[in-house]
Amino acid sequence: MNTQHTSLTIGAVAKRVGVAIDTIRYYEREGLLPEPVRRASGYRSYGEGTIAQLRFIRRAKDLGFTLEEIRELLALSADRQRGVKAVKQRAQQRLAAIELRIAELQRVRDGLAQLVESCPGHGKPEECPILRALSDEAVS
Repeated sequence: MNTQHTSLTIGAVAKRVGVAIDTIRYYEREGLLPEPVRRASGYRSYGEGTIAQLRFIRRAKDLGFTLEEIRELLALSADRQRGVKAVKQRAQQRLAAIELRIAELQRVRDGLAQLVESCPGHGKPEECPILRALSDEAVS
């Protein structure tokens, strides 16, 4: 099957990839997808390549990449000279950012767990350690 001559509507593409039509239009406006060919009727016409690109974008988003980072990854994926090395560097940067976020969430979880453990669950609101910690200006 010649993927360049496949003609799919925006609705068909959206259904196959599992995204909203508005998402496809948004990605086009943001430059993540190329401007589609227009039929004589003015309707957008897409090829199989668009489906592959949308799946790439979705997977990258699932891995925590921002749209700007995805734009870079798409450009790098076409770079035969330095693409793979640069993609690995971007992935390492994303992994480091995720690890920092996980550490921050673990710190927050541990702090909240301490507050929950110290709260008897009854008594006066002003004596509740959770409410005190949330209203204490010195807590950071």
